[in-house]
Amino acid sequence: MTKEHFPATPAIRVLKDEGADFTLRPYKYEERGGTEVAARELGVDENMAIKTLVMEDDQKRPFIILMHGDRDVSTKELARILGVKSVHPCDPGTAQKHTGYMVGGISPFGMRKKLPIYIEETLLGFQKILINAGRKGLLAEMATDHLLRILSPRPVKVAR
Repeated sequence: MTKEHFPATPAIRVLKDEGADFTLRPYKYEERGGTEVAARELGVDENMAIKTLVMEDDQKRPFIILMHGDRDVSTKELARILGVKSVHPCDPGTAQKHTGYMVGGISPFGMRKKLPIYIEETLLGFQKILINAGRKGLLAEMATDHLLRILSPRPVKVAR
């Protein structure tokens, strides 16, 4: 980890407890800037800055999908894979209720509720990724293997 001090978020606590090797990467957060701003500020390819998206199916069952920063989720394809009529992103309040994190700082680690987690399968080809560490303007750089070991997400092919 870096020498700088950051307030411990639930995500950081989980990463430490699980023995993950990670580096915290702070950046100047811009409201609605998303992974584009994070990648620009950190000097990395937006493709490896992972979005943690909170979604619900047509029965209002929440789940997480981890996606490349520069890609969108094909909700039609994801609904087909999940065997439901439709899926859609949660509104910010609902996302916070499910995860305990504010939009812009949602991490798949240390969420309030245990939610099913899906990952775009093309992310599995990356050795390292950057993913939110539970606070706006703070990403964790880590080996993809550590993410897979801790979260056990289900791979899906839904990027567009």
